[in-house]
Amino acid sequence: MAFWWPLLVLALAYAICRFLFMLIPHNVPSIDVDVSDVLEDGSQMQEESFIYIPPRGRTQQADPKVQCYEPATMKYLGYFPALTPAEVEERVAHARKAQKIWAKSSFKQRRQFLRILLNYIIKHQQLICKVSSRDTGKTMVDASLGEIMTTCEKITWLLSEGERWLKPEYRSSGRSMFYKKSKVEFHPLGVIGAIVSWNYPFHNIFNPMLAAVFSGNSIVIKVSEHASWSGCFYFQIIQSALAAVGAPENLVEVITGFAETGEALVSSVDKVIFVGSPGVGKMIMRNAAETLIPVTLELGGKDAFIVCEDVDVNHVAHIAVRAALQSSGQNCAGAERFYVHREIYSSFVSEVAKIVKSVSAGPPLAGKYDMGGICLQEHSEKLESLVNDALEKGAEIVARGSIGNISEGAVDQFFPPTVIVKVNHTMKLMQEEAFGPIMPIMKFSTDEEAVKLANDSKYGLGCAVFSGSQRRAREIASQIHCGVAAINDFASNYMCQSLPFGGVKHSGFGRFAGVEGLRACCLVKSVVEDRWWPFIKTKIPKPIQYPIAENGFEFQESLVEALYGLNIWERLQALVNVLKILKEKNSPSNGTRKND
Repeated sequence: MAFWWPLLVLALAYAICRFLFMLIPHNVPSIDVDVSDVLEDGSQMQEESFIYIPPRGRTQQADPKVQCYEPATMKYLGYFPALTPAEVEERVAHARKAQKIWAKSSFKQRRQFLRILLNYIIKHQQLICKVSSRDTGKTMVDASLGEIMTTCEKITWLLSEGERWLKPEYRSSGRSMFYKKSKVEFHPLGVIGAIVSWNYPFHNIFNPMLAAVFSGNSIVIKVSEHASWSGCFYFQIIQSALAAVGAPENLVEVITGFAETGEALVSSVDKVIFVGSPGVGKMIMRNAAETLIPVTLELGGKDAFIVCEDVDVNHVAHIAVRAALQSSGQNCAGAERFYVHREIYSSFVSEVAKIVKSVSAGPPLAGKYDMGGICLQEHSEKLESLVNDALEKGAEIVARGSIGNISEGAVDQFFPPTVIVKVNHTMKLMQEEAFGPIMPIMKFSTDEEAVKLANDSKYGLGCAVFSGSQRRAREIASQIHCGVAAINDFASNYMCQSLPFGGVKHSGFGRFAGVEGLRACCLVKSVVEDRWWPFIKTKIPKPIQYPIAENGFEFQESLVEALYGLNIWERLQALVNVLKILKEKNSPSNGTRKND
């Protein structure tokens, strides 16, 4: 007791000091960001407040401008330039110069950058969510859940653990190199190029930027042509925070444009991170192959939502509807296939239908709608075609939500939440990514059947499994071929920023978030050095020095067995033979072996 008592006192004192240290607030300066261009009463809106009618049936690729408008109201927001390849290369060159300076920055400086961002985000949540809502049509609540909370969680995780995972990591040196120290070092790659999608405009910019900048890189982000207005405002926040910590100018760049702009970015950076469709992902891989740069792809999803018969039906039904309609439906990156055990199928469908019938779609900033407008032009027509294909093959609609009182000419920018039953895997709705507020529900009888159905997809992003037995849910999830699994919950994985996020098959490869995502922005370098330099160092044994002795191979043979043999006595015998050969007077082999 006398021995342990001082240690206990020291441990308690340390814990108290740590707690008191946590109570001391960090000195985090506030930043000023010009918000005049994103306020409805701003100068741009006063001058250009009109309903925008986008051209239908033709691509915007040839347009030198990226036109921006609110998908829920079609109100015009302005435009940004579609950068040429030469302009993109110039931005990347500036970012490369900035990165060489930033690579020498301290983690203290990088953490301060994160704190400044976190401080601004928390104090301006309404502004950020409103900008996201206006540009993509999502509701304020969905913007908060998908944009604010995930980004704040990522920043908090980086502040807590980021430096730890970027420091050199020591590894074992093995038997033959026991006198060496082995470690892995993580160096910045240089310029990261990110091409991000429109569905989470705030988070999709901040997610790769935070990992890249914290690991010592610069980054050039090509924002979607469908969310350039919000992306360029969020860029101003990042610029102000970088300036506040004295970071070099051009460390982070946000560029706008179409396919040509993205292609130019891929061919000029040191790594590409892409969030988008499988088709574009394949094009990016082909372009990246020209310069042999690493690629991380987060592509489509068709996540399975499996409900066993031993659940609380009402509880799971509410989660299921949120999973299907998350991010206002038009931004779905969640569950798109629902498999329910036949014993509770009818009651589950009834509960879901009741909830969906109460959901209404309309302009999100009106404050009375659960869902907003569809961001992608003409996407509602694709959703309607998927539903019609299912109906023609025997499916039935059991419930639909409502569309609110909206202006004439914008009806196709909304799609009512829809519940469909009697579906099967011959229907496009069960195979193609819908990216919309549609819930197709299918029966299953056994756990094996549920797994088979869930794996019958070209996608493999995530899954959610619900059961009264956590062990059973875990067993089912373990057999589903995907990158992300939630047990008795949905989408909780991304709120655990220590975990990697990504998929398999047509959902892509590589990982965001967690240790894996952070280190994916690094050159991973293996380093070996002498442990007791200069007293013990590598010396080539006499038998295998040039010219190699006659017993050179015999020496190597015995050395291998002495180091790696499974029988301890045979290893000792081999070691004796090694020492014996070392003591012998060696003569050159003259091209022949001793036993030939």
